[in-house]
Amino acid sequence: MNELIKHIQIDPSKRFGRPIIIGTRISVYDVLNWLANGMSKTEILSDFPELKNEHINACLLYAANRESNIRTAS
Repeated sequence: MNELIKHIQIDPSKRFGRPIIIGTRISVYDVLNWLANGMSKTEILSDFPELKNEHINACLLYAANRESNIRTAS
């Protein structure tokens, strides 16, 4: 798990402090949005050659970890 998360960083000077792929200005949100709108991993990797498959997987893991930490009011 840590192997994937090491690809994500939060830097207040980039993309308003949103989590991004290290070495790019591509945010986790961007990747998740592309996937949610029907782009395949292959299409994303073709359109953004600076990304690798492990970057996309890191975004998915990041989102899953965030989801698991959300507390609901009872």
